[in-house]
Amino acid sequence: MDLSLLADLAVNGLVIGGIYAVIAIGLNLQYGLMRILNIAHGEFLMIGAFLTFTLHTVTGASPLLWLPVVVALCFGGGLVLHRLVFRRLTATSKSLDQVEERSLIIGFGLMFILQNAANLIWGADIRGYDFMSEPVKYAGVVVTQNRLLVLFLAVAASVGLILLLQRTLLGKAVRGMLQSPLGAWLVGIDTQRLHPFVFALGIAMAGLAGSLLSMIYEVSPNIGETYTVMALIVITLGGLGSIGGSFAAAILLGLVESFGTHFTNPSLKMLLSYGIFVLILMTRPKGLFAK
Repeated sequence: MDLSLLADLAVNGLVIGGIYAVIAIGLNLQYGLMRILNIAHGEFLMIGAFLTFTLHTVTGASPLLWLPVVVALCFGGGLVLHRLVFRRLTATSKSLDQVEERSLIIGFGLMFILQNAANLIWGADIRGYDFMSEPVKYAGVVVTQNRLLVLFLAVAASVGLILLLQRTLLGKAVRGMLQSPLGAWLVGIDTQRLHPFVFALGIAMAGLAGSLLSMIYEVSPNIGETYTVMALIVITLGGLGSIGGSFAAAILLGLVESFGTHFTNPSLKMLLSYGIFVLILMTRPKGLFAK
């Protein structure tokens, strides 16, 4: 078998997995910490992609310069959304199960609102731009520069967040709440401040994933649903509350998709993803990296 082909498939799988990791980690923080099942999470990826597209095409500046702007806008939007919607939801819910059920319904409403808003603003057409599409050849492997850049930024963002959670006081507080919300509250962790911050951080991660996605793929208002489903698969495979597990599961899923669709049929992409999902759930119901 051609080694250059295998290397090309591996790089493509890592790029896909890197994007999955960024969006899945954000959703895992929200669901693992607050049991908010934000089914509209992928729509914020779509918003991040369109914001990057618009800022780049209007100003002509590199999309890399707009990355922190898009992340900051999504973070701010997450804070507002939590304050207007999810803070009251969690305060009036009698149990975490009720939070999950009510947030699921609200998430569907948000999904349709954001999709229709994107259709009104940007239209239903597929949008894209050319950025660093020049090929790089090494040892017989040809990869475009933008894919290598997206892979680097996705891995850097994911690993950076994992290190933040492991080595900072803020990270310890978040991990404490992921393991035992009641125990964290009893030892004095301020959940009233931590909840909106973590929720907004999850939205910002989705926006970042969208910005990275726009650098290599065309985008449309309806792309968010697919990435929400993939994020849910990733956090289930990796283990609820396990951020490192989400990263590892995302990379695994990206590689399975890349190799699987090449050696079978591209139309079987979702079937392969669901197949590995069901297989692992049958053998490890709590996920690969659940503690």
